[in-house]
Amino acid sequence: MPNEAKKSQSLQKFEPYMEKLEPYLEKARAYRDKVLAMHNDSLEKTIAIALSICFVCAILVSFAAVALKPIQQHNKALDMKKNILEVAGILEPGMDIDSAFAEKIEAKIVDLASGDYVEDIDVDAYDQRKAAKDPALSERIPPEKDIASIKVKAKLAKVYLVKSSDGQIQSIILPVHGYGLWSTMYGFLALDADGQTVQSINFYDQAETPGLGGEVVNPNWRALWKGKKVYAESGQPALELIKGVVDPGKPGSEYQVDGLAGATLTSRGVTNLVRYWMSEEGFAPYLAKIRQNGVG
Repeated sequence: MPNEAKKSQSLQKFEPYMEKLEPYLEKARAYRDKVLAMHNDSLEKTIAIALSICFVCAILVSFAAVALKPIQQHNKALDMKKNILEVAGILEPGMDIDSAFAEKIEAKIVDLASGDYVEDIDVDAYDQRKAAKDPALSERIPPEKDIASIKVKAKLAKVYLVKSSDGQIQSIILPVHGYGLWSTMYGFLALDADGQTVQSINFYDQAETPGLGGEVVNPNWRALWKGKKVYAESGQPALELIKGVVDPGKPGSEYQVDGLAGATLTSRGVTNLVRYWMSEEGFAPYLAKIRQNGVG
């Protein structure tokens, strides 16, 4: 359809509304002419012009917000996919993020209580952070179990699987979050198919102190996580950040990561959020089924 015809059809949709507005527009034009005829020192004219400018600006801002919303949502989704590809270790410079994500990543919804997949929910539309704010889709965490200081969690979580060409799981990417010093830190933890060995971690949303707790995004520090173990022989989450530098020769070093210098509370927050989400309150039931049954 030619562009002119499209424009004509769009304008026709507004004709009934314009007819209803015409009496009010006529009054507005009459008042406009009255105001413009007033002396420039008139208080009424000054107020009327100021209000008119505010009204026009409000309309422009509202229009921009509505018009740009789809672009903002797409960019937000694109950034999330980029973070997932990065923590999976498959992000490459210049790659088509949408295509790479669709080809290499499979998203699943998990019931945290049972560890089972939930198939009757639109995976693409599900937002775990929004679900945590909905009483029907979330639950309060008992204070004695809330070591990550998040108070409420969604009942369902979105996980991401990286599979080989023969369908074998190569990476399990889990969303994690918890409170640091100043903010709730949101990130992803990537594990091997054994549900035990860390591949990587990243935090895509945090407001910790730059140069201190904010170093959770430092690639050099994140590289220290590779190969670390999540669970002790007892089956309990054991991974932690320690003060100083890990001595690889000491027993238990496989469960330790260098703490963030000068950021004790942020380091403690990272330890707590990892241990919480790897516990029975989080993904432990799901990871147990991955290990036992190869669920995926």
